[in-house]
Amino acid sequence: MFVAVIPVLPPSSRRPWRAVRIALAAMLAWAAAAGGAAAVSLTVLMGDDMAASSEFVQQLRADQEPGGRFELVRIPPGGAAVAQPEAAALAPAPDQERAANAGVRTRSLRSAAADAPLTMAVGPAAARAAIERPGQEPLVLAMLSRLEYETLKASSPALRRGDRRVGVLLRDPAMADQLALVNAVLPQKHRVGVVATPESEPLVRELQRAAQGANPAWDLRVEYVPDARSIASALRLVVPQSDALMVLPDLIGDNQAATLSVLRAGASAGLPVFGASEGLVRSGGLAAAVSTPSQLAQQARQLGQKVASAAAAGAGSSNNAPLVEAATPAAVRVNATVARGLGLRLPEERELTDRLAAPR
Repeated sequence: MFVAVIPVLPPSSRRPWRAVRIALAAMLAWAAAAGGAAAVSLTVLMGDDMAASSEFVQQLRADQEPGGRFELVRIPPGGAAVAQPEAAALAPAPDQERAANAGVRTRSLRSAAADAPLTMAVGPAAARAAIERPGQEPLVLAMLSRLEYETLKASSPALRRGDRRVGVLLRDPAMADQLALVNAVLPQKHRVGVVATPESEPLVRELQRAAQGANPAWDLRVEYVPDARSIASALRLVVPQSDALMVLPDLIGDNQAATLSVLRAGASAGLPVFGASEGLVRSGGLAAAVSTPSQLAQQARQLGQKVASAAAAGAGSSNNAPLVEAATPAAVRVNATVARGLGLRLPEERELTDRLAAPR
């Protein structure tokens, strides 16, 4: 404990100490205010029990600052009912967190003036429930793919409300990072082939912008198929015009049979295949830029601080758009066996990871 001792001086000598006492009082008041403002009330909505979601939540809990409140709320099956104000009690979590009714929880967060309330939804089911809840506390939607977010944006007008600051953290790295990895591995090549479905259009547009903005620009060949089962003919068109193939995190990337078709086509033509998952690399892809759930949790907390600061500053407006961030690549994974088969000598994974982290 800090104790200030101020000596008793004769009247003629007290005037210089008056400024000291005023400054000391101001410093103590600032310290007390700063200590009180540091507490953060974090409510985490969890809509599934997948291993990645559990790891994400565990990291959030581990990083919670002392004095902050952490509450885990599990969304039951059919969790859209949570959107009804004051209705649908949320299922209690099987751990030490207390799960309360959604409407009551919202009121309690708003009434806790000492806390800085923040809600974080993990996964698409939790995100849908979160944006329909009443309240104005800042909100972060995490562990969403780009296509899941686009679907949510199109089907949920509540996401465009102007009275709540919203941040969205996508679970996959940006297309610019994916192309940067291809460039680091194949610096003399600039033709990339992609097979996509119509639902993948937002990803393709992002990839096209990244390709055009690169120096030199990439020659991107995209062929569309109606579904993930119809890619053979598209691959026959794409492969001869490509130096590498890329599997997008879409319906094809999520379909094991379709992904294997791309990998087989690449192997037959001697073309490397890139993607955004470790599973692709284990199955025969050359390299992937990946993000771990723990790293995503740390990035989500930083995004939460941004939207909370904007809300506290009164930055809301009727035209507020969600602040969307792609995942920062946590690591690069390389299949050394595939690299040898293609006659490639690649930098170490750590060096490739550092290259992606460097400013561009």
